[in-house]
Amino acid sequence: MVLRLSISDADFDRSFDALVNARREADDDVSADVRAIIRDVRDRGDEAVAQLTGRFDQHDLEQTGWRVDKAESVAALEDLEASLRVALELAALRIRDYHEGQVPDNRDYMDDAGVRIGARWNGVERAGIYIPGGRAAYPSSVLMNAIPAKVAGVERIIMVTPAPGGYINPLVLAAAELAGVDEIWRIGGAQAVAALAYGTEKIAPVDVITGPGNAWVAEAKRQVFGVVGIDMVAGPSEIVVVADGRNDPDWIAADLLSQAEHDPTSQSILFTDDINFADQVSEKVNEQLAVLATSATATTSWNDNGAIIIVDRLERAIPLVDRLAAEHLELAVDEPEAMFKKIRHAGSVFLGRHTPEAVGDYVAGPNHVLPTGRRARFSSGLSVTDFMKRTSFIHCDEQALRNIGPAAVALAEAEGLPAHAASVQKRLDRR
Repeated sequence: MVLRLSISDADFDRSFDALVNARREADDDVSADVRAIIRDVRDRGDEAVAQLTGRFDQHDLEQTGWRVDKAESVAALEDLEASLRVALELAALRIRDYHEGQVPDNRDYMDDAGVRIGARWNGVERAGIYIPGGRAAYPSSVLMNAIPAKVAGVERIIMVTPAPGGYINPLVLAAAELAGVDEIWRIGGAQAVAALAYGTEKIAPVDVITGPGNAWVAEAKRQVFGVVGIDMVAGPSEIVVVADGRNDPDWIAADLLSQAEHDPTSQSILFTDDINFADQVSEKVNEQLAVLATSATATTSWNDNGAIIIVDRLERAIPLVDRLAAEHLELAVDEPEAMFKKIRHAGSVFLGRHTPEAVGDYVAGPNHVLPTGRRARFSSGLSVTDFMKRTSFIHCDEQALRNIGPAAVALAEAEGLPAHAASVQKRLDRR
C-alpha cells in the first residue's frame, strides 16, 4: 500500500523525515563484494574479467567475442527501422545542440600588475561510458553519455555494456555508431568498471567513467574514484511531481509510473493540495498498473517506495521538495516559473502540464544522467565539463614579478617555507 501523508498529521514531521532518509541503495555486503571484484580484476586482468562475465552474464568471451566489430554497429544503424532511426537522429541532434552550449571559454588576459594569467580547457584522452543492459535496452543513455564526450573533444570513447548470453540489443549498437563511440566491449558489472579504471591486457585504462548502472556498478565507480574521474555515484531513479487539481489524473499517474517501472527500488512521490485529485491519481495508478507490461517492477516500486503527500497550499511543498532534492521534479501547476524560482535542489525540473519527465529522458536535450539520493543538494547532471579538465597558466615578465613577488616572499616566510621564498627572492635580487 502506497504511503500517504498529510501536512496536517500530528506526526507528519517524523513520517516525512523517515521518507527523506529511507535508504534504497547499496549496503555493506555490496561494498565488500565490489571491493573483492575490483581487486581481482586489478590483479588478474582479462582472466578475472572473463571468469566474472561467465559467472554473471552466462557467456564465454572467447566464444562470443570481447569486442563488438565495427561492422556490427554500422549494420545495426543501417538496418534500423526508418521511423526509429529518425527518432534516434532527432534525439542525437538535440542532445548535441544543447551540450555544445556547455563548452567553457578559455581565459587569457593581462591584469593590472602586468601578469598574464588564464586557463585552458581540454578534453580527457579516453572516456569510459557504462551502459546498462539488464532490464531494458538504453540507446538514450548511449547518446547522453557519448555525445557530451564527443563535444568535449575526448580522443577515444570506450563503451562497456552487459551482454547476457553475449547479446547486445542492436538499438544500443546503432546509438553507439551514431554517437561516435570508438570501442564497444561485451562486459558489464563491477568488473567492467574495474577494467576501465585499471586497464587489462585487452582494455586500455580510461581517464573518466560515466553512466548509470545497478548498485554494484554505482559502488564500483565510488571505489575507483581517484584512480579515474567519475560523473557521480547514482542510485535508484526518482521523481517528485507537484500537481494541482486542474491536471488530468491519468497523465500524472503515468508520470509517476514512468520512474517506478525502472526498478523495484525507484521512488515516485506526488505533492498536491487537492485530496480528491490525490484519490483520482491513486485510482489511475492502479488502473495503469493492471495493464502495464512492466507492472511487476512498477507495482513493487510504487507500493514500497511511493508516496502521496497532501499539503494545504502548494507553496508549503517547496521546502519539502528541497529536502528530497530529487533527481526529477515536475511542476504541473498554473505558474511553474514562479515556483521554480523558489526551488533550490533538484537534478532536472520539468515546467508545466505538458512537460512530462519522459521527454527529458529522450529528446529534450539536457542530460538525463542526474544526481539521485538527495545528491542534487551538491551536484549536477552529466555535462561536457565532466569530460574536460582546466589547466591554469601564469606568465610574469621581470617587472610583473617585481610587482607581486615581494608579497609572495612575505607569505612564504610566514609559512616557514624558506625555499619558496628564495625561489622568488633570488629573481628579485638580480640586477
